Parts: sequence; C-alpha cells; structure tokens
Amino acid sequence: MIQNQLSHINTDDGTSTLYSSKYKAHYHSLYGSFTESKHIFIDAGLAHVGGEEISILEVGLGTGLNAALTAQWAIANSKKINYHAIELYPLGPEHIKQLNFSQSLKGNASALWEQICYANWETEQQIDEHFCLLKQSIDFTQWQPNRMYNLVYFDAFAPDDQPEMWTVEEFKKIYNALLPQSVLVTYSAKGIVKRALSEVGFTIKRLEGPTGKKHILRATKSN
Repeated sequence: MIQNQLSHINTDDGTSTLYSSKYKAHYHSLYGSFTESKHIFIDAGLAHVGGEEISILEVGLGTGLNAALTAQWAIANSKKINYHAIELYPLGPEHIKQLNFSQSLKGNASALWEQICYANWETEQQIDEHFCLLKQSIDFTQWQPNRMYNLVYFDAFAPDDQPEMWTVEEFKKIYNALLPQSVLVTYSAKGIVKRALSEVGFTIKRLEGPTGKKHILRATKSN
C-alpha cells in the first residue's frame, strides 16, 4: 500500500493545510482553509439545517477543521450536535502539531480543534455540552450506517483523486441514512457528482463557491 505521506503548507488566509502524496491532493483550498470550510460546510450546510438537535456525518475528518468550526457554531447558537466523523487515515501528532489552527483560529475554535484532534477514536466523546463527537477510522466504502443524520459534510478527496468515494452506490448508502429534509454539502460541483446525487434521489442546488472556486453543491432529501 502507498503510504499517505503528508507535507505542511500555508494557505492564503493564513491557515494551514496538508498535502497528501498518496492522493496528490491538498486537504483544503490553497486560497484559504478556514475560508473554504466556513463557506461550504458551516454557511451553506449547517446554517441551512433547522432543529435544536442536529446529527452530522462527516466523510473525511481530515484536519478536523470542519468539526472545530461546527462545535464553535453549536456553542454560539446553543444547539446540540452529535458529530460522527469517518477517516481512513487519521492524522498523527506530528502532523497535528504542524497545523497552525491553535494560533490562527479565532475565539474558542482553536481550543475545540485541539480537543477534537486528540479525542479518542472509536468511542463517543463529549467535547462540550453542545457537541458530542464520534471519530471512526474506517474505509468509507466498507462502512455501513447504523444511525440517521440531518446533515452530511462530504469532504473526501476529489472525484479524480478518489473516484471510489463518489459513486451512486456510496451516495445511495448516505441517502438511506438521512432523515427527511436532510442535506448533503460538498465542494465538488462536477457533472459526475451531480448526476450521481440526482440518480439516488437528491434535489441538487448549485451555490456560489468560496474564493477560487466557482460553485459548490447542496443536495436535499425531500422525503
């Protein structure tokens, strides 16, 4: 197996990202890790979902940035979030320490990020009274859901880099694990992604992307 060797890079908004030699891809946009994460997953996803308690699935925990911003949002908005993250290649301490989120994230997001990164795997952890975390190290294509979700952050590497993640079969698995009126958000607006999501029953909306990206997708399960 090719090892997922990682190198550290700073992005245009001052926050870090990592580059994967295995997938030849960056974990975040070089235009800004924070900018991208907030625009796609918080503003276009989380802020669009109603309810006092929200169950989230993240496909691709990566650096933990999406989870940290979600925890920050939950506390600020007094919402209870149950967060389930799947990651085949968890970051080791050496890579966590390379990232500058402890210094670059604002408010309580930096402390929350550290708690999320160092939380135990395979067991639920109460990070805050508003944020319960479950991290699982598993191959998403082999994973089968055993709970229902209101929101999915689909943040795998791009379809060209990791095509097995973006298939009709995998999106169908997610669709069946979503409650009515639930949402999936992803940074990829490629035609093959839109067609796969539509085929399994999602209603697709193309939204304006963050800096450096024209469009992103929000997919809704109507019933």
